[in-house]
Amino acid sequence: MTMHADQVDVTTDIVAALVREQFPQWSGEVVQPLSSTGTVNAIFRIGNDLSARFPLRVADAAEALAVLEQEARASAELARVSRFPAPEPVALGKPGAGYPMPWSVQTWLPGTVASDADPSGSDAFAEDLAAFIATLRKADTRGRLFSGDNRGGVLAHHDEWMATCFEESEGLLNVPRLRKVWRHFRELPRTGADVMSHGDLIPGNVLVAGNRLSGVLDTGGFGPADPALDLVSAWHLLQPGPREVLRRTLGCDDLEWERGKAWAFEQAMGLVWYYAESNPAMSRLGRRTLDRILESMD
Repeated sequence: MTMHADQVDVTTDIVAALVREQFPQWSGEVVQPLSSTGTVNAIFRIGNDLSARFPLRVADAAEALAVLEQEARASAELARVSRFPAPEPVALGKPGAGYPMPWSVQTWLPGTVASDADPSGSDAFAEDLAAFIATLRKADTRGRLFSGDNRGGVLAHHDEWMATCFEESEGLLNVPRLRKVWRHFRELPRTGADVMSHGDLIPGNVLVAGNRLSGVLDTGGFGPADPALDLVSAWHLLQPGPREVLRRTLGCDDLEWERGKAWAFEQAMGLVWYYAESNPAMSRLGRRTLDRILESMD
């Protein structure tokens, strides 16, 4: 089952053909699809050192290229400032071989994603995660401010999306209780100036080795946002003890902590119903995050 109504089919044969046509220097490398809970791109390895990302949803090719170019700039910037390994952009591919959009190539990072090697009970992992977030927060925004309509701006601007989520979640979740929680979250005031943020610290974007943070993926969203945005990781990735370690290490006050909880809530609400059938692992992540948030409010 596809995850999106407008999803593009990407096969190993298509990827191999694109590589042969556009990057003949890699034509001898083995192309392998990667199993992933990701919802935005299909990922393929090219040999041992590279990975290719193919957007799954149909978009105007010129607009998609502009997005990929921006993501490449953001990924390169994060890789320069991060103390933990992150993918670096290598090349951009063009439409062809039956695939209608541009695509990207990055360096490959070894490791196990946190959805497969659960580090949620590790204080050391929480300390690593805090160190990563703190490093990004210290990066220069160069005068840039949050832009766009995704997470990281004004909580109340997501009311329409949340209304859709509540409607679609009838029969799946305790919607009356969740509506009440959102009424609280949407009113939380914003006090801190924008800082640089990863923007999507979920288990599938974090690499783990020996219950320590070994790398960070999906870095194309690196940019200025609400300082609380990367605190979604506290709820997506950590149990209560390590969660408190993260908070203490970052020195979060009550308001910032609540706003991080609010962004995690907004994200989790969309995951549960949208991926209930097409990506059960992502749907379960949303449920687990909601459970953690609600337990913290009991």
